[in-house]
Parts: sequence; structure tokens; C-alpha cells
Amino acid sequence: MKILAFAYGILCYLIFFGTILYAIGFVGNFGVPKSIDSGVQTSLVSAVLWNAGLLTIFAVQHSVMARPAFKRFWTRFVPEPIERSTYVLFSNLALILLFWQWRSISEPVWSVNWTPGALMLHSLFWLGWGIVFLSTFLLSHFELFGLKQVWLNFKNADSSHPEFRTPLLYRLVRHPIYLGFTLAFWATPNMTQGHLLFAIATTGYILIGIQLEERDLVAVFGDKYKVYRQQVSMLIPFFK
Repeated sequence: MKILAFAYGILCYLIFFGTILYAIGFVGNFGVPKSIDSGVQTSLVSAVLWNAGLLTIFAVQHSVMARPAFKRFWTRFVPEPIERSTYVLFSNLALILLFWQWRSISEPVWSVNWTPGALMLHSLFWLGWGIVFLSTFLLSHFELFGLKQVWLNFKNADSSHPEFRTPLLYRLVRHPIYLGFTLAFWATPNMTQGHLLFAIATTGYILIGIQLEERDLVAVFGDKYKVYRQQVSMLIPFFK
């Protein structure tokens, strides 16, 4: 069973890796068969309602399954070592559904034809994704995506208790992963109405998700996190 759990964790991680690579192409409109501005087009009202439903599915899944109360319930049925991998799997399935069923709304909101401006926006797009990946490794990339848990279970080793650390980017903002996603979702020289809907909805979800996540972090780390929250800005560096 431990071998199966380890193989399951690896499979879930590989699905995540493929999904995040597709997400880069989906948002950036390159290298994928269907991007945020390509594919099925319907009426504006229909597309907005359909896409909002897809975003809601991801937001509800991603938030509910991350809450400690749900984890305590969920691990009555799912073995604890693969709980995180299963969460990652369901998150990726929700994203794959979004990529597959997304309805494009191609009417332009802005278009930057000035070469230096377009280059700056492309650079911010890649900077955002770079911040996302770097931030996961600054804490524990493999724990975040479930590999550490299945590996420790395979070795019959106990998992360590959560440790409060603020390495590098976490000394500038409390949520550098969310900062990276925000940059990546908004930085484009050609913003369409569909892309704008995606950027607004995901930013709103990020702001709500931060409140839920920080409530859980205060419950785990207590005054340490309260002091950290007072000293370090949420998303904008040096702006408390």
C-alpha cells in the first residue's frame, strides 16, 4: 500500500506539473491548443455566466478542501499521507475543466502596440510566474504538492510539525505566490474582455482566499503570525 501511495503521489504531482505548464500557455495565449482568447465563442451574457460558473467550481473546491475542518473530515476516508496529493489532484481537475470549457470573449479592452510597453508587460508576465515557482521552493515545494508526505510515509518516517519561517520573498510580502499569480494574470499587452473577467475573478478569489488562509495560520502559529502580519505587507512590497 505504501508503494501505491507513493506512486499515486508522483502521478498527482505530474498531473499538477502538466497543468501548471498549460496554465502559463492558457493565460499567455501561446503554445496550447486552446487559450483564454481562443476556442468557443458565444454571446457575451452566456460566456460570462458560463465562465463565472467554471471559476466558482475551482474557487469552492480550492477553498473548502484546504480548510482544517474539511481535512479532519476528509481523512476519515482518505489516508492522511495522500490527503495533500488528493487535494492537488482535485484542484488540477477543476483547472483542466476550466481550460477545456472556457468560453472566449475576444473584444479588446486595451492593446499596447508600443514595443517597450509591450515588452515590459511580457516581462511582468514571466516575472509573475517566476515568483510563483520560486516562492513554492522557498518554503517546501514538494510538501506543498504532496510528494513529501507520500515519501515520508514510504520510508516509515514521521512528518515534522509546521515551522514558521519567512525566507527571502516572504520578508517582503506575506503571500508572494499570490503576488506572482496576480502579476501573471494582469500583465498582458492585449487584454480582452474574457481575459479581464478571468483576472478580476481570480484576483477577487485571491483576496478572499488570503483572509481564510491567514485565519488558519493564526490558529496554527498564534502571536508569531499576528506580529508577522503587522510587520509585512500582504501583496504589495513595502506597503503595509
